Amino acid sequence: MTRIRTPLTSARTSPRDRWTPGSIPDQSGRLVVVTGANSGIGYVTARELARRGAHVVLACRSHERGREAIERLRTEVPHARAELRLLDLADLASVRRFAEGWPHDRLDLLVNNAGIAMVPFSRTADGFESQFGVNHLGTFALTGLLLPRLLATPHPRVVTVSSEGQRFARFDLDNLDAERGYRTLFAYIQSKRANLYFAAELQRRSDAAGLPLRSMAVAPGLTRTNVLTGGANSGRGRTHAALMRLLLRTAFRPTPEGAKTSLYAATLPELPGGSYVVPDGLLQLRGEPVPRSRERALKDAATAHRLWTLSERLTGVRCAFSAHGPHGPHGY
Repeated sequence: MTRIRTPLTSARTSPRDRWTPGSIPDQSGRLVVVTGANSGIGYVTARELARRGAHVVLACRSHERGREAIERLRTEVPHARAELRLLDLADLASVRRFAEGWPHDRLDLLVNNAGIAMVPFSRTADGFESQFGVNHLGTFALTGLLLPRLLATPHPRVVTVSSEGQRFARFDLDNLDAERGYRTLFAYIQSKRANLYFAAELQRRSDAAGLPLRSMAVAPGLTRTNVLTGGANSGRGRTHAALMRLLLRTAFRPTPEGAKTSLYAATLPELPGGSYVVPDGLLQLRGEPVPRSRERALKDAATAHRLWTLSERLTGVRCAFSAHGPHGPHGY
């Protein structure tokens, strides 16, 4: 069994070693996709990578919101190299169009940031429970379909945004798609555990094939974004919206703080593949980014393998790892 390469410690970062976006090395020449980049953590991630010289592709569901994000980014970072491409992770046909229409010969970094949280029960375009379908299956399919472009680069990296809440998931492979009932919070944290299993298994398979790809997972901590108020949650009424806004103001930290773990995992040169980056504070809710190796899900290769096999069947995307660049992984 291939072992996930994880750091041996997750010690608290000392003040003098405090990591900030200013610590990001030059990203010139790097081609990046950030999903869900029109707002929140995704936007900050795209902006800071562009600020450091990366060519950033904002993968967004809404053309209007995506255009607004591009305009804002170019105002904040006048020299930015950025483009918008439409992507809806709730529709596998959209995922395939995104991958098949990829206009570049390679991809250096994929940041799987887009997701939904604690929404009322609904189904995706393909009939999957929405949180499982968007957060995991859409992410799985996109990564698999873009693997040929990733493997066309010498140092490919994939960063997948999980959640500190995944630690409380009771992962039930027989109820991933709400086959035996739906509970909003349970479905959310289970989908975020699936993100962690996916990231770890992607690294195992890359290692087994002798490939240079590095797969990372991150937890942002409690962060102010519109994930609890926008999208499917926007129709829950004024009371819900008011309570969420109050909660976000009082208990959640500013969005740039939440983006730190994604940026750290995306850019730290020496970070090993298989790393899980979390805030170093109490319950991983806030703090500075540090690698954490003591997560049971990182070592649960059996469950990760079963989830991977199930995901291939449900999405129709099979990742045949190969060192032959664009002629390696494929979808069928």
